[in-house]
Amino acid sequence: MKVSAIKAGFMAIAVFLLLAAGTVCFAQDPFTKLGRGVANTLTGWVELPKNIYTTSVEENAFAGITLGLAKGVGMTIVRTGAGVYEIVTFPFPIPENYKPILEPEYVF
Repeated sequence: MKVSAIKAGFMAIAVFLLLAAGTVCFAQDPFTKLGRGVANTLTGWVELPKNIYTTSVEENAFAGITLGLAKGVGMTIVRTGAGVYEIVTFPFPIPENYKPILEPEYVF
């Protein structure tokens, strides 16, 4: 009976160490990068109305329609392109430690 209790104790310690080591690994970072890439690819178009609205609120409606539209078109291309780039390169730690290439990471 004492032998099975000792075995159970060793098994518990082994499981604990395996789970603790898993948090140190970067096993989920490539998938975080993949998720960020998919999100930015699918929602990149939101930059267009977002920039029109933000510029309208910060300046005026005319600036929103002109300057905000230009910013929105540019950021739509940039965010969607960054998303595609992150999808293609998700297995590789580029940039270092899978950091996002855009700030903010997501459009929202």
